[in-house]
Amino acid sequence: MNTFIQGFLDNDSFFGKFMTKLGIIIAANIMFVLLSIPFFTIGAGFCALYHVMFRTLRNADGVVNPFKEFWAGLRSNFKQATISWLLFVLLIAFLLMDIRICNAAGGALDILKIGAYVIGIAGIALYLYLIPVMTAFKDTLPHLIRNAFFFLGKKPWKAAVILFFDIFPMVLTFSDLQTLPLYAFLWVLCGFGLQAMLAATLLLPEFEPYLAAGKEEAGEGGDAQEPAPEGPGPHDKTEEEILEEMQKLGM
Repeated sequence: MNTFIQGFLDNDSFFGKFMTKLGIIIAANIMFVLLSIPFFTIGAGFCALYHVMFRTLRNADGVVNPFKEFWAGLRSNFKQATISWLLFVLLIAFLLMDIRICNAAGGALDILKIGAYVIGIAGIALYLYLIPVMTAFKDTLPHLIRNAFFFLGKKPWKAAVILFFDIFPMVLTFSDLQTLPLYAFLWVLCGFGLQAMLAATLLLPEFEPYLAAGKEEAGEGGDAQEPAPEGPGPHDKTEEEILEEMQKLGM
């Protein structure tokens, strides 16, 4: 019996690996929530959160230091992530104002309201892809937006899954004010991290062909590890491959 319990609780067991990964998600999620308090840093926080998830998935044993990796992702993506987040907020604010004007005016302006909803959904879907693309690849912001379009159109069903699990829980959170404290606790504990892990799990197979292959050289006294998914590295045909696949998709 003791042997069974020890095996069940061992770090290499399914339960041990699950709890380790859950601990990483919780730690990264709490750091994201704290970083998001100033509001304008939310975009950078999302990139840092995805950096932790990608590193966890790409690591052979799935064990990383969430605090170290979070700050590494934050430093490497802060500028672009902040700019893209502010642009996204401005777009959503403009669309909400447009919808409000259309509701007040009524009549033929309802057509414009439908257009605003369509643009809003497309903008949200694009941004949900831009963050992981920005985390995985190093490039200029216009090129990252183009690549986000590319991956968004490559597997639309994955986009639908990511969009559903990112939006529906948030809608559910505010649907019943009595349960709002419980939902708020779950969001602070692990909600955003679970969403990022799901999206990273779906998108990493799409990113892998464009990520640098090979291992990082071991540091002094350390072991070689999988490279962080921070850019295409020496894979100098990445842009050409992406352009060719975009042309095949008719983009």
